[in-house]
Amino acid sequence: MNILKPSWLDSLIQRFRGSEFAFGTTLAVTVGIVAGLGAVAFRWLIRFFHESFFDRGAEVLGFLGEYYVILLPVLGGLIVGLLIHFSGAKETRGHGVPEVMEAVATRGGRIRSRVAAVKILASSICLGSGGSAGREGPIVQIGSTIGSILGQRFHLSQEWIKSLVACGAAAGISATFNAPIAGVFFAHEVILGRIFTRHFGFVVMSSIVASVIAHAFLGDLQSLSVPSYTLNSPWELGLYFILGVACALIAVVFIRTLYKTEDIFDAARIPEYVKPALGGIAIGLIGLYNPYLFGVGYGGVEQALLGKIGLITLVALLLLKVLATSFTLGSGGSGGIFAPSLFMGAMFGGIFGNIANRLLPGVVAPSGAYALVGMAAVFSAAARAPITAMIILFEMTRDYAIILPLMLAVVVSTLIAHRLSPDGIYTLKLKRRGISFHPQEETDLLERVSVEEVMTRDFPTVSPEMTLVQIAARFAKSKHHGFPVVDKEGTLRGMVTLADVEAKMSSKDLTVADIYTTHLITAYPDETLHDVVHRLGTSEVGRIPVVDRKDPSRLVGVLRRYDIVKAYAKAISKLPRG
Repeated sequence: MNILKPSWLDSLIQRFRGSEFAFGTTLAVTVGIVAGLGAVAFRWLIRFFHESFFDRGAEVLGFLGEYYVILLPVLGGLIVGLLIHFSGAKETRGHGVPEVMEAVATRGGRIRSRVAAVKILASSICLGSGGSAGREGPIVQIGSTIGSILGQRFHLSQEWIKSLVACGAAAGISATFNAPIAGVFFAHEVILGRIFTRHFGFVVMSSIVASVIAHAFLGDLQSLSVPSYTLNSPWELGLYFILGVACALIAVVFIRTLYKTEDIFDAARIPEYVKPALGGIAIGLIGLYNPYLFGVGYGGVEQALLGKIGLITLVALLLLKVLATSFTLGSGGSGGIFAPSLFMGAMFGGIFGNIANRLLPGVVAPSGAYALVGMAAVFSAAARAPITAMIILFEMTRDYAIILPLMLAVVVSTLIAHRLSPDGIYTLKLKRRGISFHPQEETDLLERVSVEEVMTRDFPTVSPEMTLVQIAARFAKSKHHGFPVVDKEGTLRGMVTLADVEAKMSSKDLTVADIYTTHLITAYPDETLHDVVHRLGTSEVGRIPVVDRKDPSRLVGVLRRYDIVKAYAKAISKLPRG
């Protein structure tokens, strides 16, 4: 539908388009504001419908006693089914994120405008009536729709529309979790499937603005209240490795159960709008066991993090949550899988921590620590989004001490899950529709560049006999923070850094030979930068010596991290835009 615009507005738009920064910033901020307000409205609607169903439902259906809750998901499911059926927005069924990915992969990011309105209503009714799902998937779809609508209204290119879809997705996660960094990486890691460097800054802007909007209306609220975390012993990392493996199994079981349930409902020869109500019967019966199984279930997650749930109850909640979420989404309800994944991870982590504490009392951290790490591990294994999982838990806890076990468990769970099931919970849904979500992946740019092309050949060296005073003076005169140590015969002996010198300056009678590092990471001239970066890993080495492959004691140059970054930037600049 074309919208008539006054000539002055058209002129203003054209002027803005002349500056990509001004135009992109305006669009990104607009998406952030609208998506942030949408996230706030969504939370209010969920609360409104929850009170309408559970509080007023208790008054109307009080004669049924505690069994009245069985009818609430049934009624909510029927309303959701009718809403989706008569609105014609079938893409609002389920968890929402695969539908956004499908739009990016097959339609250049174009999403119908009615999707946002239907999704916000359908999901809030589903969650408010007790449906076992999350609010994060719906708000991603809502935010992405807002970005897509804006791009379509201005008749922008597919490149821009996809970027605005990513802006909306990032804004949704940011506003929901108060996690702006995780929002940015979710948009790239899951929605786009790659880091889109050209418009990366605009996605960041949307995420920041949405977080500010949510903060203004909801305050500085963490999604979860978590206890402080400590790693009792480095040996405990072995337990987190095992936890990561087990969390992968939980995630794969969840994925298969969800889609098996969906297949069963798809095969049923009954009207589509009735199916969510039938799923609601199962949800209501399951919710009778424990109210934490209704809705997003963050109350249960917090109790698991605090170690206040017994082992048997944790097992029951884990199994029943898998079933409740599968019935909710498999029957055609509307909600996300983010919160259920966190719930399952918290329950299983709590189980693992309980057992570990019984076997190794006083040695390992409380069960809540394992519940916390389990949350990220199960979500990452299900969604295949390790970066998002690590960052979002870090932003939620605001505790750096959790990083090591978190990284280990998340990476292990993701790798194991990929071996067991090549597709994650999002991409499998697309695959079942015959859609392959493999964004045009660029060949690793660093594989195209050899060390020899970018290394510094005439890099200054120092001798082992040089005193600390002399080497300190050398550092003061140069911009370097490290030198190769080469003896009179031209043999590479090691590396000495400014930090090495500063640590020993009180002993001025020492020489370079007394302080230099002999355990070196080296490179060969014929290697690619990809090989070197892989070898460097997470080490904090700023420069490495390049040695002759036939004679590793002969220095031929030095490769700095700056050289790698510069080479990567140069390679990126040569890529076609888009």
